[in-house]
Amino acid sequence: QVQLVESGGGLVQAGGSLRLSCAASGRTFSNYAMGWFRQAPGKERELVAAISSGGSTNYAESVKGRFTISRDNAKNTVYLQMNSLKPEDTAVDACGATGGACSGCTYRSVPAYMYWGQGTQVTVSA
Repeated sequence: QVQLVESGGGLVQAGGSLRLSCAASGRTFSNYAMGWFRQAPGKERELVAAISSGGSTNYAESVKGRFTISRDNAKNTVYLQMNSLKPEDTAVDACGATGGACSGCTYRSVPAYMYWGQGTQVTVSA
């Protein structure tokens, strides 16, 4: 069992930055692929960025060049650095974790993830 707790959300003006953190419990964090997803009101949950257990990354087209996902296995934490934020980035952001033998695999779909955090609100004002 893995428990995930997000932090770092808030209200920011367009063009600003936020860094989200997702702290995981458990001793096998380094074996998990991780992902950040977001859900805006009235919309489905969608991938923002994913990182494999080996450090490979994958991004949604809408955030490429603006967001960076990273992980610190010593701290059992995955981060999402968000720069040049836009009002359309407003959503509840949640992290997910999933196990697997593929160290280079990232996962883009919601059903691929076994564990989820509660999410943190990101609001970008115009």
